Amino acid sequence: MNLIIGRKPVLEALNSGEKIDQVYILYGQQGAIINSIIVAAKKKGVKVNQVSSDKFKQITKDKIAQGVAALKSFQKFYTLEELIKDNKALSLGEGLGEAFPLILILDSIQDTHNVGAIIRSAECCGVDGIIITKHNSAPINETVLKTSAGAVEHVKICPVNNLAQSIKELKENGYWIVGSSLHNSKTYTEVDYKMPVALIVGNEEKGIRKLTADNCDILVRIPMKGKIQSLNVSVAAGILLFEIQRQRSL
Repeated sequence: MNLIIGRKPVLEALNSGEKIDQVYILYGQQGAIINSIIVAAKKKGVKVNQVSSDKFKQITKDKIAQGVAALKSFQKFYTLEELIKDNKALSLGEGLGEAFPLILILDSIQDTHNVGAIIRSAECCGVDGIIITKHNSAPINETVLKTSAGAVEHVKICPVNNLAQSIKELKENGYWIVGSSLHNSKTYTEVDYKMPVALIVGNEEKGIRKLTADNCDILVRIPMKGKIQSLNVSVAAGILLFEIQRQRSL
């Protein structure tokens, strides 16, 4: 059972079609978004419970939840094969012109707040799927759900055991693998992203792993003018994703 906390994440979950079991609202909460949550829940046939402060704290384990929480049965995950198949359909354009799929890969990112922020940027940028490593990575938990502002409900997330093998499969299906790295890399604006791209960002301290970097077709970096060497991974991911979309929209 997964817990969703926060007003916007709960509303997004209800509107996304995810299977929500129950919604909990702290007694006395009011406002437009509270009303929207109640209306959305009723439309979906989801029970809304107004609960006391003690009960709400028990449900949310004292996390900052803005007076709203929800329980859902499970987090839907996708396989790599499903991502590739869905994106092949996308790339056909269906009469709308050529479209280049964009997959984001998170290589051993361990901070739940970073994962949530990255997923939020990815959803805003129209990413077609997110691959996460199963080992040494943050779980998709209530902190990720809240930090993503509900974006988790709108993106396809694919956990994998073997990232090197997954990269190989992506290459076999026409993807160019672009890794974010400070070493032996080009400035990120020098690359032409008008092609199927799988963008990799890495661990908060170590960046992408050496084996991962060795399997990349292109390595890119964001130039720094300050005294520190790198940006927070969620900020870097956002910059790279929106550069890809900027180029593709020209």
